[in-house]
Amino acid sequence: MHLTEQEIERYNRQIILPDFGEEAQSKLKAAKVLVVGLGGLGSVASLYLTAAGFGTIGIMDDDTVAIHNLQRQILYREDEVGESKAQRAEATLHRLNHNVNLVTYNHRLTAENAELIVSQYDLVLDCTDNYATRYLINDTCVKCGKPFVYGTIGDTKGQLAVFNYQPPAANYRTLYPNQAALEAQGNLNKGVMGVLPAVIASLQVNEAVKIITGVGTPLKDTLFMIDLLTNETMKFKLPVK
Repeated sequence: MHLTEQEIERYNRQIILPDFGEEAQSKLKAAKVLVVGLGGLGSVASLYLTAAGFGTIGIMDDDTVAIHNLQRQILYREDEVGESKAQRAEATLHRLNHNVNLVTYNHRLTAENAELIVSQYDLVLDCTDNYATRYLINDTCVKCGKPFVYGTIGDTKGQLAVFNYQPPAANYRTLYPNQAALEAQGNLNKGVMGVLPAVIASLQVNEAVKIITGVGTPLKDTLFMIDLLTNETMKFKLPVK
């Protein structure tokens, strides 16, 4: 896809990277990526996807901005409390980069709409905070043949993986096969270090860039873990059947 002179100037610091160039930037411009969840992860990921020049970005959330979100959900402001996250996100992201086509979904991903929506995108970023939606994203991406970048956070720890990329590939059920057990457990700790979403979401966007452009090595079939209290990181290879 052709880049305008303004876009070449705007994305110059990416374009001049070794092995990147205008070709990789053009691939980002042609790409369609869906962000499910506009909380801690999604608010950061959507900003960096927009700044990077992804051509079409779907943003999905049915929630409203709450005061306790502002400690980590940097997309929103105090005077937006009570307003729709999806609508506020659209307005802010458009101001950041008018070249990006934003598709706003002010509702949840459900079993009824998931396949229709996911099938329109090249890649999904899982920025959700509940198991039911995460399994739905996984199963829909497997069915539609779409890769997705998984991220999750809790207290001071985060996880990251690229699932269903270049099958045969690991997916979320490879990591957590027992859906009923996870959903019964629920979210035991709602606390989160404010900067943690920024760390994991930035890595999610980095994986999205690598997948779309072919530059670098995506985190395929591998679980990455980090603890901000110790700065320890671990990587585990996931089995592929």
